Amino acid sequence: MQLNEIIAMNLKRLRAERNLSLGKLSELSGVSKVMLSQIEKGESSPTINTLWKIAAGLQVSYTKLIDEQIEAPLVIRKDESALVEHEGYRVYHYSTANPARDFEFFNSELDVNGSFTSEGHGHNTHEYVLVTKGEMILLYGGEEYVLKEGDFIHFDCTQPHTYLNRGEIMTEFTNIVYYIG
Repeated sequence: MQLNEIIAMNLKRLRAERNLSLGKLSELSGVSKVMLSQIEKGESSPTINTLWKIAAGLQVSYTKLIDEQIEAPLVIRKDESALVEHEGYRVYHYSTANPARDFEFFNSELDVNGSFTSEGHGHNTHEYVLVTKGEMILLYGGEEYVLKEGDFIHFDCTQPHTYLNRGEIMTEFTNIVYYIG
């Protein structure tokens, strides 16, 4: 779906949810009724400034106008995920391509005596890790964090960090990498 179509659908839906006429939204946003109508019909490519004004008038975030709405649950099977393998470490990437999303979702497996070192992710990124099986050691900032099944850790992942499995069974963990504004 094209961006103009997404914006048109979202604007129409958001305006209807708030029971706003084009005239009232025009007053709230400072965008003309004609322009709002053209945007709702997908006949206009609004500027970023226009979208910001409309979002402010609707009292929603800018992304509510440009994000494609999920109409049905998205199921991704393990064998359909993007698999990245390193020696003794497998990462299943479950996020689909969407430039508006600010996170990635992974499930990882770390073999016995396995380790993986990340040099750090991009600027303004955080990691949220939940160990779902086994035990893992996270080396971060000169410290060792021992995480057992059910344990959770959150950290600034712009820094280098290492996952270690010194346990007797394979470690599994869920990992979300969040990209901050």
